[in-house]
Amino acid sequence: MAELGWHNIPVSSTFGTLFRISTFGESHGNGVGVVVDGCPPRLSISAEEIQLELDRRRPGQSSIVSQRKEGDKVEILSGIYNGQTLGTPIALLVKNVDQRSRDYSEMKDKYRPSHADFTYDKKYGIRAWEGGGRSSARETIGRVAAGAIAQKFLSTLGVSIVGYVAQVKDVVAEIDTDAVNRELVDSNPIRCPDQLKVKEMISLIESTRKKGDSVGGIVGCVAKGVPVGWGEPVFDRLEADLGKGLLSIPACKGFEIGSGFSSILSTGKDHNDEFRALGNGEVITTSNRSGGVQGGISNGMPIVMRAAFKPTATILFEQNTVNTDLENTTISGRGRHDPCVLPRAVPIVEAMVALVLADHALRQKAIC
Repeated sequence: MAELGWHNIPVSSTFGTLFRISTFGESHGNGVGVVVDGCPPRLSISAEEIQLELDRRRPGQSSIVSQRKEGDKVEILSGIYNGQTLGTPIALLVKNVDQRSRDYSEMKDKYRPSHADFTYDKKYGIRAWEGGGRSSARETIGRVAAGAIAQKFLSTLGVSIVGYVAQVKDVVAEIDTDAVNRELVDSNPIRCPDQLKVKEMISLIESTRKKGDSVGGIVGCVAKGVPVGWGEPVFDRLEADLGKGLLSIPACKGFEIGSGFSSILSTGKDHNDEFRALGNGEVITTSNRSGGVQGGISNGMPIVMRAAFKPTATILFEQNTVNTDLENTTISGRGRHDPCVLPRAVPIVEAMVALVLADHALRQKAIC
């Protein structure tokens, strides 16, 4: 028996403080899912509402995403009775039905470039290599299922969340964050609300796919109706938790809120969000360069953020790598993969934003 030591450190799979989730499962295992703990009782939620979000995330939706044939049908194992939450842990399961492990046989002994194969193996000394195992984006099914519950809870507080594709490679959309809505976003397979850019984005992804290559881009998200006061002033700043949530999504390499990195081009005079009283006890800011968060706490304005996603790491070109014996070799991608993760990343981004906001809503209620 191999000696247990540092390789015995468990994988962290829990997110949140009061509204907590723990995801489970591997890409080519029996199934994937999530346990949601801390959801208040008597929240009306149905399997159909959860399934709607999973359908927006699942593969095979169009020619510009992975063609893996998964229905991603959710099973509610506990915590929901007669369409209402019980206040007890909610367990949700989605079984895997279309695994093709033969597509990954070469990956058993070779590490794929820019994947977690090498780092995971070196950290834990073992890995489920088929499809990336625990490091696969299939893990996000649990996040999206839990996010559907979080979004339903937030809706009772008047909070809505809409994600959208803002940029594919160098094709940049014009987005009116005040007007963007779910119907407009889901009206096309790329999930971009700028109808003038949709055809160009799809054409770029299609041509890239035919070459066996991939592209990345930016997913934007806006949360409306968030009241003043959510978040903490130091380590649990609202934007810090949002950043952690979005950066935990596979392939996400950057996060910004409000004016983000472009703020360096302004002076303080130009950048500051000045306050204005409306005379009815309500206060607004004259602009929203802060993105709805100041000092780590929501200020009542829409929370506007963006997440950058790299090009999909699996491509159909031969690339240099090493094998498990750390010998130089080459590898070519196989299997069914997204030439661009952005369309399917939209509901994942929405889910992570919802999970963070639901958690902070409960934390705010706990101190009031």
